[in-house]
Amino acid sequence: MYKIVNKQNLNPTVTLMDIQAPYVAAKAEAGQFIILRVDADGERIPLTVAGYDREKGTVRIIFQIVGATTEKLNHLNAGDSIHDFVGPLGTPTKLDGLKKVCIVGGGVGCAIALPIAEKLHEMGCNVTSIIGFRSKDIVILEDEFRKASDRLFLMTDDGSYGRHGNVCVPLNEMFAEGERFDEVITIGPLIMMKFVVKATQPTGIPCTVSMNPIMIDGTGMCGGCRLTLHRDGENITKFACVDGPDFNGYEVDFDEAMSRGATYKPFEREAHERVCNLFKQEVK
Repeated sequence: MYKIVNKQNLNPTVTLMDIQAPYVAAKAEAGQFIILRVDADGERIPLTVAGYDREKGTVRIIFQIVGATTEKLNHLNAGDSIHDFVGPLGTPTKLDGLKKVCIVGGGVGCAIALPIAEKLHEMGCNVTSIIGFRSKDIVILEDEFRKASDRLFLMTDDGSYGRHGNVCVPLNEMFAEGERFDEVITIGPLIMMKFVVKATQPTGIPCTVSMNPIMIDGTGMCGGCRLTLHRDGENITKFACVDGPDFNGYEVDFDEAMSRGATYKPFEREAHERVCNLFKQEVK
């Protein structure tokens, strides 16, 4: 069992937890993920490592409440325990040699982008961060990004906070002014990453994306997290759990990934509603 030592509600649908998991904390790096089960009968879900403290033996996760399992997880509090917490899995983000990087995060994807920005900042890299949200009420991790960034652009779709517009607005402005980066790293909704890649492609700057498709076992055996890459005129199949989650954004078939990602949305909503109804009945 893995004890929850800290819980914070970052906004109405996004929660932060620090989990006592010393063996995972000892090896975790930015870009990797864990797979957890809330209880012995629960489903396995992947969550990216949002931070770690090797001395305290804790691993930070930040999750959005979208399905049954995240709803169950959110009903746990500090002092409660999670049944399984396996990791670190996946390949760490490659950061060696980078001197100037632009990090682009969207929504809850900012939780994945933050440890990368923090790691680059620790390495002495010049970090420009662009983070985007639909509106002011769901902004998360602003202060943390300011500490880890030499320059921060905060965007909201409705203009209720920061600058009005999507994350590509400041990105395109910088490119138009001739600004260069060693790499652009983007993490967030698939549609956002697709357009960040399109904005970056004319510059020839390497663009890395973090892919989080449907995943079951996290070891490459189930094939649920497969992605299609277009490389040198060929279609190549890769698995996000063992080959990623980071990929060359110019190679990813985003349209296929979005289609596959939407396959189970109706089942996810149904399961979430069912769990919510169970909790409501317990309260009564």
